[in-house]
Amino acid sequence: VLKDISLTVEKGEVLGIIGPSGSGKSTLLRCATDLEKPDSGEIHYEGTFGLVFQNFNLFPHYSVMKNITDAPLRVQKRKKDEVYQEARELLAKMGLSDKEQAYPYQLSGGQQQRVSIARALAMNPDILFFDEPTSALDPELTGEILRVIKGLAMEHMTMVIVTHEMNFAKQVSDRIIFMDQGYIEVEGKPEDVFGSSNARIREFLGKFREP
Repeated sequence: VLKDISLTVEKGEVLGIIGPSGSGKSTLLRCATDLEKPDSGEIHYEGTFGLVFQNFNLFPHYSVMKNITDAPLRVQKRKKDEVYQEARELLAKMGLSDKEQAYPYQLSGGQQQRVSIARALAMNPDILFFDEPTSALDPELTGEILRVIKGLAMEHMTMVIVTHEMNFAKQVSDRIIFMDQGYIEVEGKPEDVFGSSNARIREFLGKFREP
């Protein structure tokens, strides 16, 4: 699925990954986050990573607070007071201070995705991966998540974002890679990628510009 991929993400960088369905974007992300085992090659990390899923993947029987605090308490064995304080700070950052005792079914899609971002951040990752973070949301809620991710970018959070939202990728990314048939076809700054003369990316982007 992936062919001759070589990629480095710098500390504090936001990398956007775009391309048609079946181009290998999600497979690349799954390999990078150890959900898939590559047949060959190497992946090196300096630190830890977190993953924000397309469909939120919150535990439906847990409150918002328990969704955020469960892994730091159970996996990292951190102190309860410290974890709860950090969780409340994250909820405040996400604009969800009044939702800590709510359950996922009581939240909008945008609120659920913000909880899932808070849950990932609660593990204090060095790099955060997003798998289509806005694809399950309507345009208004997409704006909510864009603002959150922009805020994280301003705090120099290292992020890798797979997305079909071209404006989203253009606005939030420091660098973009365009994938097609398992290869990285084009790589560069957003203005260079979106202004590329590469025939395949022009064809791909043209579909987003059609009325």
